[in-house]
Amino acid sequence: MDKIKEIALVLARTDDEVVVAEFLKSLLTPKELGEISSRWELTKMLMEGTSQRKISEKLGLSLCKITRGSKELKKDPSYFRQMIDKYSELC
Repeated sequence: MDKIKEIALVLARTDDEVVVAEFLKSLLTPKELGEISSRWELTKMLMEGTSQRKISEKLGLSLCKITRGSKELKKDPSYFRQMIDKYSELC
């Protein structure tokens, strides 16, 4: 089985957000956690209609990274959009 699929399977079956958060903190470096967090935040901001320039200013990210996030949201199917939608349902 693909290693990413293994991780996804375990995460999908874990209903304890503390366990998942601590697992991610154990697995990833602080820099990697920061990068993932920034990408998640930029995607939420794109979904809210925030301009790429404002996102760049607020998060200190390059327009290239923001454009990549925008392209991911436009894919069909967009798994990034599905995860953001899932998050929106929870809030």
